[in-house]
Amino acid sequence: MWDNPRQLNALAFAVALLALMLLCWGAAAWAVRQPVFELRQVAIAGPLSRVNPAHLEAVVREELRGTFFTMQLAEARSSLQRVPWVRGIALRRQWPSRLEVFVTEHTPLARWNDNALVNKEGEVFVADYDGELPQFTGPEGTAGEISTRFAVFGDALQRAGLTLGEIRLSARGGWELKTTTVPALTIALGRSDVEERLSRFVAYYARTVGALARAGTRVEYADLRYRNGFAARVPGFKERAVKKAA
Repeated sequence: MWDNPRQLNALAFAVALLALMLLCWGAAAWAVRQPVFELRQVAIAGPLSRVNPAHLEAVVREELRGTFFTMQLAEARSSLQRVPWVRGIALRRQWPSRLEVFVTEHTPLARWNDNALVNKEGEVFVADYDGELPQFTGPEGTAGEISTRFAVFGDALQRAGLTLGEIRLSARGGWELKTTTVPALTIALGRSDVEERLSRFVAYYARTVGALARAGTRVEYADLRYRNGFAARVPGFKERAVKKAA
């Protein structure tokens, strides 16, 4: 090869090309780390009512390292997702030194068990909230199912003039509802045919439990776990003993 001018020229060209590529790579690596490309502006976008934009910007500036080209957006996104009330985050670089942060907030639907909230998508999240919300109680992983049932049960009860304030799902799959009336009416639905049972209760409510309420007698508990009817419990009511025939 050493006495072949053509091969030597090809080798020299390849070495020169490799050197040029390494030089360009080094220059580019140096350039993208220069202060001129440092992040200078963070723009927070989205209809925000609970998240503080200044707090989000502080999280971004604390988490992001590097310049426009080298900053790791995944790390910032992960940190922003942990901010209370933040449901979704989208990040976009904008030349030459701007980062746009698009935020989606949780919209609370109900309280979940003892220390969390449920959003309108049936997702559990943790945040402080002082307002009035319905109460959901159930095993882990059932918030989505309870959210769906809440809408169905709530619509049914509204036809009887009642508002659903609490819904419980037991570990065995039994459903129990509680209205916002004073005193509250607790409705035991059981595990099967729950929508059918509730529809039957609503259909007869005005002539039974509703009639008692209008007369001044409040029913606090209704057990719908019967095939063709339901049982109601009236506070203070004592069943009279039936005399047996002689």
